[in-house]
Amino acid sequence: MAWRLKLVPEKTNINFFRWQWLTFGGSMVMIVAALLATAFMGLNFGIDFQGGTTLRTESTTPVDVGAYRQALTALDVGDVSITEVFDPSFRANQHVAQIRIGAQDGYEAVTPETLDRVKVALVAIDAALKVVSVELVGPKVSSELIWTSVMAVLATSVGVLIYIWLRFEWQFALGGVLALVHDVIITVGLFAVFQWKFDLTIVAALLTILGYSINDTVVVFDRLRENLVKFKTMPLREVMNLSVNETLSRTVMTSGTTLMALGAMLIWGGDVIRGFSLAIFLGVIVGTYSSVYVAKNVVLFIGLDRSDKPKGGKGTPSEYANIEA
Repeated sequence: MAWRLKLVPEKTNINFFRWQWLTFGGSMVMIVAALLATAFMGLNFGIDFQGGTTLRTESTTPVDVGAYRQALTALDVGDVSITEVFDPSFRANQHVAQIRIGAQDGYEAVTPETLDRVKVALVAIDAALKVVSVELVGPKVSSELIWTSVMAVLATSVGVLIYIWLRFEWQFALGGVLALVHDVIITVGLFAVFQWKFDLTIVAALLTILGYSINDTVVVFDRLRENLVKFKTMPLREVMNLSVNETLSRTVMTSGTTLMALGAMLIWGGDVIRGFSLAIFLGVIVGTYSSVYVAKNVVLFIGLDRSDKPKGGKGTPSEYANIEA
């Protein structure tokens, strides 16, 4: 038989409820701490949320994002984002870049003096470079982006709630969504505590975390639903333990390989995607934890009606919904 790497034995018998008040209670403490940190310390908003100035440049020579960034970093102008713009309509020698500079203290945009310094620094790198447009992103637009981001996370959570409710039972839906709320709040709280930059890429990472975490939770719930039908007289706590143990190998393998890829992105991906990689890296860890220790605990505390119910008609094998993804 060929040798296979096994991070987890094929059969485990771990009592995941042994320290439930420490694990589940610890999650509640972390949520409260994250909320307090976000409320009192605030988030270190990036350009997308704090406003600033956007410059559009054109040149006949290729854009060197690294050189641009190095030149602007030396000016100490604050938060800077540089991206190269591609468009099929551009000429062969038309190279366009978009440079965003965060608002400075006491100003809604970059001051004219700072803007002149930026232009001089860029021209020193590329004599053919021209600044073709300068746009202001004010605080009103930034506040709208914050509100839109919050609505995106809430809408995703509601969609997940409805999906799990249809596929399983309302207890599963509530447990799954509370686990997602747990993941998002703790991840955002870490960004508040360490004052890591929080911009639209982090919002995209949070939405990715929601999808990853609920996928892991649904795997556990799916096995739990099967075992509830198979072991009708086994206590609910033991059925949950069995279900998590049976899916533990898959959980560890999936999370482990994902973290390996994210770790590589975090170390060698560069400044552009470092925040995104960090948010997902933390989210995968917290999401895996919540799938094992939070979601099923909520279902256990609420309880399930395991009594036999009249069949809903021909072809209805059990009380649990069987809507496939």
